[in-house]
Amino acid sequence: MSTKTDSVRLYKVRKLISELSNKEGRGTELVSLYIPPKKAIHEAIANLREEWGTAGNIKSDTTRNHVQDALTKAMQRLKLYRTPPDTGLVVFSGALPTNGPGSEVVNVWEIIPPKPVTQYLYQCDDHFHVEWLKDMLREAKVYGILTIDSSDVGMGILSGDSLEIVDVLTSGISGKTRKGGQSARRYERGREMEMTYYFHRVAEHATRVFIDSNKITGLLVGGPGPTKEEFLKDGYLHYELQKKIVGVLDLGYSGREGVRELVEKAGDILKDVRLVEEKRLVQKFLGEVNRQGGLVVYGLPRVIEALHKASTEVVLVSDDLDTVRIDATCKKCGTVKTETVIGAKKIQQRQEIASTPCTKCGATDYDVIVKDIVDVLEEMAFQVGSKVEVISSGTEDGSMFKSFGGVGALLRYRS
Repeated sequence: MSTKTDSVRLYKVRKLISELSNKEGRGTELVSLYIPPKKAIHEAIANLREEWGTAGNIKSDTTRNHVQDALTKAMQRLKLYRTPPDTGLVVFSGALPTNGPGSEVVNVWEIIPPKPVTQYLYQCDDHFHVEWLKDMLREAKVYGILTIDSSDVGMGILSGDSLEIVDVLTSGISGKTRKGGQSARRYERGREMEMTYYFHRVAEHATRVFIDSNKITGLLVGGPGPTKEEFLKDGYLHYELQKKIVGVLDLGYSGREGVRELVEKAGDILKDVRLVEEKRLVQKFLGEVNRQGGLVVYGLPRVIEALHKASTEVVLVSDDLDTVRIDATCKKCGTVKTETVIGAKKIQQRQEIASTPCTKCGATDYDVIVKDIVDVLEEMAFQVGSKVEVISSGTEDGSMFKSFGGVGALLRYRS
């Protein structure tokens, strides 16, 4: 996936997968539907209508009703579309218990997938089939990172917003100072043998890490001094890896620190990697924070205020912010109560709102909508022509950003 991939869409897909993965139906009552971009919506609805008729043969009244209700809900959702989105459409529908057996409620979820759906798929099962969505999240480009000098080597895997340091080896080669009594020639010969053995070890580990364990699409090599060139020139590296080298860079470090440095220095080569884009955004945010009068705000209330003033350029949100907004509209007079709480407290807060009389008319009957804060910020940003970027909290830069409350915004101007 390129850095231009919609990070909000990826966030929603990951969240949906997490939410639906552990849900189970009473029987084969849960519908999973994958529609390719070129499939006509009316054809998909016709297919579901056929399945609805077939479900009439199910002997169990409860199962039959649940399956037909799930299919009806899915068809109703499809009718909102004239044509599928550019990457297709994924719909999940089914009866799930809210408080034990007999309390099932039919729910429906839809998602615009991050990559095109390649074929029409319909499944009715006791679980939702999210595995095809999971496959879409696998990065098309996976880079191997190898940093080497005469003392140590570091190997890492860079994929999307994840950098994993897989292996660090020390060479065990003696320093350049001769031990007492050794002639220069004898010493150099011994050191050359040690270096040859070290290069063979590095090549074997690289084959295991970059070919056997991970199918990389490109390899970056770096390190201080001439060791990296010697290693590459003398053909130690597996021929498949030699063909995949996309850059060789001079660094200040090798080993573990070198892996991180190489990712930072290879920004132009790695422009299609999400981690690099996130690093750029967070570093820009931190630069504005440290600049007097910087064009930045952080903390949810200040970001929402900036969105209301249309002064935001980009809103940044940590992927584990776990915050929701609850809007409760009084059915009698239309007064709206709004609360923002962490996800773990949403049920308790929702019950509290529902049991509190309306401040205007005293009624306790509400329409309640709970929205993930990322959805709220995305809607507000769309209205003012700015965008939202979701930042992975599992990276070094993501962790730094999270220390500012997990939500911030780069501004167009100071309002």
